[in-house]
Formats: sequence, structure tokens, C-alpha cells
Amino acid sequence: MPGRLLLLLVLVCFAPAAQSALDDDKQAMIQDLFPKATEIREQLPDYPVYPVYQLQELLGYAYESLDLSRLQGFAGKPISMLIGLDTRGRFTGVRILNHHEPVFLHGLGEEPLFEFIDQYEGRSLTEQIVVSTGGNRSGKDADGNVVRFDGVSKATVSVLIINDTILSSALKVAREKLDGFSQEAPTRARADFYQPLSWSELVDRGYIGHFRLSPDGFETATGFALSDYPETPQPEPGEPFTELFFGYVNSPMVGRNLLGDEGFSQLKERIGPDAQIMMVMSRGLYPHLSDDFTPGSSPNRLGLQQNNLAVEIRDINVFDQRIRLGIDGMPDVAMASLFRVGGNAGFNPGAESTLKMNVTLRKNHLVADSAQLDIPVAFADELFETVAVAPRPEDTRQPVWIGLWKERWLTIAILLASLTILTVFFARQRTLSRYPKLVHRFRWGFLFFTLFYIGFYIQGQLSVVNIYTLFMAIWDGFSLNVFLMDPVLFILWIYTFISLFIWGRGLFCGWLCPFGALQEMAAWLGEKLKFRQVKVPEKWHRRLILLKYPILLVLVGTAFYSLELAEKLVEVEPFKTSITLFFVRSWPFVLYAVGLLVIGMFIHKFYCRYLCPLGAGLAVLGKLRLFSWLDRVELCGKPCQHCKNSCGIDAIRKDGRIDYDECIQCLECVVILKDGDQCVDKRLERKRQRQANILATDAG
Repeated sequence: MPGRLLLLLVLVCFAPAAQSALDDDKQAMIQDLFPKATEIREQLPDYPVYPVYQLQELLGYAYESLDLSRLQGFAGKPISMLIGLDTRGRFTGVRILNHHEPVFLHGLGEEPLFEFIDQYEGRSLTEQIVVSTGGNRSGKDADGNVVRFDGVSKATVSVLIINDTILSSALKVAREKLDGFSQEAPTRARADFYQPLSWSELVDRGYIGHFRLSPDGFETATGFALSDYPETPQPEPGEPFTELFFGYVNSPMVGRNLLGDEGFSQLKERIGPDAQIMMVMSRGLYPHLSDDFTPGSSPNRLGLQQNNLAVEIRDINVFDQRIRLGIDGMPDVAMASLFRVGGNAGFNPGAESTLKMNVTLRKNHLVADSAQLDIPVAFADELFETVAVAPRPEDTRQPVWIGLWKERWLTIAILLASLTILTVFFARQRTLSRYPKLVHRFRWGFLFFTLFYIGFYIQGQLSVVNIYTLFMAIWDGFSLNVFLMDPVLFILWIYTFISLFIWGRGLFCGWLCPFGALQEMAAWLGEKLKFRQVKVPEKWHRRLILLKYPILLVLVGTAFYSLELAEKLVEVEPFKTSITLFFVRSWPFVLYAVGLLVIGMFIHKFYCRYLCPLGAGLAVLGKLRLFSWLDRVELCGKPCQHCKNSCGIDAIRKDGRIDYDECIQCLECVVILKDGDQCVDKRLERKRQRQANILATDAG
């Protein structure tokens, strides 16, 4: 009996500690998130959060993001964070536990990452948090609705993933554990509920909401007399301060009546089956959009809140000849918008919500007063039906990458246009190579475009990191979303992958690699400065070109063993130092990158030929190419060596064959073959033709 009692005591004392004990480091971090805490309890058995108390008062919860969201970071691994959330839904802080984002670990340093997450402290889930990717605009917008965080230049994808992880996980905790954040039974628009109605009938039946506030009513509600604000337009007799009409367009009763059958059908095709759309129209002294509103963005003046959570609203800018508002009896309005609603918080159309109109009144360019109008939103119950199972917010919200692609539409369009031009040029290379000046000018023009636009400006430098990230994603459970987060890299990888089967690896290495373009320019400068050009002996060249393959194998293999070690070894690539960080980095990295360029001034594209693991990986796949585009003639290599001697990268063998594993498709050999003054075969053919003409003349 004593033995059994002793065993029971051991199990009670030690087994729970092994499963759920809060280690000292984590407890210290939670204490830092909640400085007033006197007790930090173990993780709850029913939900992965740590309750935090001050004596008997619950201060909030701390939790690890990995327990609630496993969205992959840019390196293919989730970013692990410890997040604090108080009982009112405010962030007490965010701490990074572990991450593998290369731009922070071995590029910008981690300070910009810490500065970014520090912005969450004190912010609330009731605010609409948006990460600014086009400039530094931290804090609230002028009209006070949207909270914009400073992004991190060159780390846009990483910070957007962090933001999505923080918000989505915090919403789960709030809905599960915080009072006032729970969801009502989810609803959706009844697809079969429709009859033709006039505008007044839609409003009278509660299918379209209506809010009107007179100038006197505004002054009574806020205490602000409009006459005290000379820079604010004064109302005309009978003019409202603001008048709003709003409706849930997904409901056929609202959408079909407002847009017509054709317009409603066109809208559904454009926005997709899961998008939720709300119509807002306004008139009066203070409409719902400011004069400087940018179509396609979130409005500054207007916000939406439901269950104490900020609901994202974004203009979809779809009005055209087919989609436009029009119905009998519709009043004249100053502004009309269709907003996509939802975001991380989701949106339940049959439940009550609140439109938040932020009003800013200016006395002069320095002094302004602000107020907020709460406009209740509740539509007639018959428009909706209850959904049996509540959809998970992370399943219904729009993926982050969609917004990124929309924001970068101009960049994407320019990139796609340039790739189209390059494709046409390569497809017609046999014809165009008859014009040497055209080929040379096009090549140098495209190399400058690649370096300065694709490389420096839109950060389109592919890396071997992308290769082992793909392998690890396949190993851990592939998700396309992480690769779609960077549209530039995604497009370039898809294009490069397809081109490998048509032209081999040379199209990327010779035309689309920014560091490769930089090496070309370094080689040109070396020649202009009359540096002695070193020609590596054939025997040594054939051995040295094999170096890049074991480098590739070591990097990929190490990534599966230790991602931290792989992140250090990948610095064999100078891309991050030169292209991503513009050489603004600690001196050993800069010395290495500059040293490679200096060597390249003596040995043409030294790094590309002998060290580049990315080039090695592409060369392996390039062996599967379907065509051999570069023409050869009988005299090539037997005995003519002109093309070989002119090939800066030494990709032509002595017997005249093209080594496609090394060729960068500069097309110089194709130009030589088409040039009657350079190609020996063409010169001999011309000589034979002259002799034949002489014999024919003599015979005549």
C-alpha cells in the first residue's frame, strides 16, 4: 500500500509538470506583457491560453500564436509569437518567440521587426488595423477610423503575415474567452427572396437602411456649432448635415432591385461567391467619403463594427456601364459606394452592427475638432436565413495575398509586359539576330531594366532560398498561399520554370537575374578600364563549373537538418547584400559581394559560372528542355573557334557544341553565325559564290 501511495504521489507531482508547466522564460515574458500581474496560471485544458490575474481580478490572456494559427512565413515556417490580450480586447504587447524570416535574421536585422510588433501595444480589436505598404503612415487616419501601422521596407510579405497571424488568433481568443465578443447565430441572404420593388418600398420595409441628421441635430448630439468652423461648408436651408442609405447587396431583394438582373449577375461574377458587399450612399453637408478618397481603398470617414470588433470595409470600385445603381424613385446622392465587408473579423449580415462615421471640423489649418456618429445597422429579418454551422473566420475571409496582388497591379502589369516582350524576342531570335545592333541594344537595355526595375525597385531577385523553401513546404504540407504572398517572385518563378523546358536555364541567368546583370556590367567596366581578362584554361574550367552543384546539395540538405544553419550558409549568395540591401550591411558581407564583382571584372561572371547554387538548380531542371535553339554549322569547332573565343562564359566546347547547362543565352554566337563578315562558314560560302559567278562570266 505505501508503495502504491508513493507511486501516486510521483505521478501527481511530476506528470502534470511535464505536460503543462509554465517555464521561467515564458512566465517572465508574460509578466512583461502584464506588468500588474500577481498570478499567471497554467494553460487552460479546454483552450490554449494562459489566464493572467491581479489578485482575484482577471487581467486578460496570453497565448502562443502557433496554438491558434500556423500561417507560414516567407521562409516556409510559421512565425511563433507570444501575444497578450486584456479583457477589453486590447493588445498588451507581442513578443517574438521564434522565426526564420531571412530578411530580418541576415539582412535588415531584427530591430525593424521589433519596432513593427511594438505598434500593437495598446491597440484594440475594435479598431481596423491596416499595415501600410506604400509609405510610412503610422497612427490613425485624419478622420480617425483606420489605424495604419508602418510596414517594413523590403519585408512587406513578412509583416503582412505577422499582422494576419496576430489579428486572426486574437479574434479567436476574444470570441472564445472575452465578454461582448461572442458571435450570434450566423446568417446569410435568402437566395430565393425577391420581388420587384421601388426605392421607397425598399426603405419602408427595412430592406435598405436610412439615417438622416440635421445640422441642429448634429450640434445637439456633439456640442459643436457649425458656425464656429469657418473652413467647414455651412448648410443650405433644409440641407441635412449628413444623410445615409445603406443595404446588403448580396440579398437579391436589394441587389437585383438596385443593380438590375444583369448588373447583379455581373457583380456576383466579379466579386466571387464568398464576398459580402454593402452599398452606402450619402448626401448633405458631410458625405461618407472625403474629397481625396482613393477608389479601391478603405474609407477614412466610415467604419463598421459588429460584436465590438472592427469589420474591414474596402471599396471595390466596380461601377461601369453594366454595374450601376439605378431604381425608380432613388434620390439624388452626392456619393455612392459598394464596399466589400468582412476581413479577419468576418460579418454576420442578419445581426446588428454599427456604422461609425468620423467627423472632422476644421477651424483653420492647425486646429480641428473630431466627433464620431454611431449609425445603427439592422435590416429586416426576412432578408436572411440562419446558417446551421458557423463558418470559421479564417476559412471565409479573403486571403492576404489577394490584397497584395491588387495593391501591386501596376508593378505586375509592367513585369508581365516585359516578360511578354522578352518571350517574343526569344521566339524570333533567328530572325532578329540578323541585326546585331538591335540585339546588342535590346540586351543591354533589358539588363538595365532587370537590375534597376526588377532587382532594386520591385525586389525580384530569385534565390536558392526559394528552392529549399519549396522542398520544405512540400515536406511539411504544401500550401500555395505562402508563395502567392509575393506576386513578383511568384510570377518570375512561374515564368522561369516554364522557360526551363523551352530554352534551358540561360533565359533567367542571362536576362532576368539582377545580380547576373550587375556582373555583366562589372565585366564591361573591366574591359573599358583595360583590365587584363583572364581566360580560365579549359581543363580547370570544366572542373570549377562543378563546384556549384555540391554547394546546392549542402544548402538544401542543411535546410532539412537545421534551418538556422542553412540561413547562414545561404550567404554564399551575394544577392541579399547587393540587390535587397543595396550594399548597406556589415563590412564582411559587403566585402564578399564587392569582391565577387571585382573578380568578375577580370574573369567574366565568375560567381555565375562557378559558385551560384541557384544556377546549379536551374541547370539540373534545364536538362529537360525540349528544344536546342542555338544553331550550329558544320565548320563550328572543326576548325572554327570564333564563337568559342567570343563566348565570355565559356559555354561552347572545342568541338563547337553548346553547353546548355552553362549557356546564359546571350545570343552572341547566333549573331556571329548570321553575320557574313564574322562567320567563317558564311565567308567561305560567299567566296564560293564569287568564284562561281566568275566562272559563269568567263564561260559566257
